[in-house]
Amino acid sequence: MATTALLIIDMQQAIDDAKWGARNNPDAEANTSKLLGYWRTCGLPVVHIRHDSVEPGSPYRPGQPGHAFKDLVAPFEYEKVIGKATNNAFIHTGLNDYLVDNDINALVMCGVLTQHSVDTTARMAASLGYRVLVVSDATAATGVKDGRGKVWTADDVHALTVAHLAADYATIATTADILAGFEV
Repeated sequence: MATTALLIIDMQQAIDDAKWGARNNPDAEANTSKLLGYWRTCGLPVVHIRHDSVEPGSPYRPGQPGHAFKDLVAPFEYEKVIGKATNNAFIHTGLNDYLVDNDINALVMCGVLTQHSVDTTARMAASLGYRVLVVSDATAATGVKDGRGKVWTADDVHALTVAHLAADYATIATTADILAGFEV
C-alpha cells in the first residue's frame, strides 16, 4: 500500500542566523510542529532532511551550533534523517531509494527556504513521479536582491516561488487544510 510521507527540510538552528535577513512566515516552525504531531499520531512516515553544508562559513556546516535541528521539530530516534550537501534533497542522499523501499509515492513538504531547498526538492520529486504537496504556511522564504539591484521582500519571494510550484510541480495547501484531511 503506497503512502504519504512528511518531508521536513532544513529545519535547523542555522535558519535563525542573521546572514539570511528577514524572513516571512514566523509561524513556519509551529505549523511544521503541528504537522509532525499529526503524522506521528497517525503512524505515518516522517523524513527529516538535514543540510550538511560543505561551505566553510555556513551556519549549516556540521560542527556549528546552527547544524542542530530546531527543538520544536527535532526528529525522534525512529524517524529517518537524511543529510544533504546541496539544495536538492535527492542528490547523493539515498532519499529516492528510501522512498521507493518504503512504498512512499506522495510527499507533504515543509521547511526552509521556500526559494531554495523546498523549491528544488519539490521540483525534483515531481520530476521523479511523486505526488507533491507544499504546505505554504509551514515554509518560509527570505528576501532576495536581483541582478538589477532590486530587493524582493520575503513575502514576494515566497508568493512567487509557491506560484511557480503550483503551476507545474505541486499542490499547495495550508497546515489547516492538511489537519482537516486534505488529500495529496
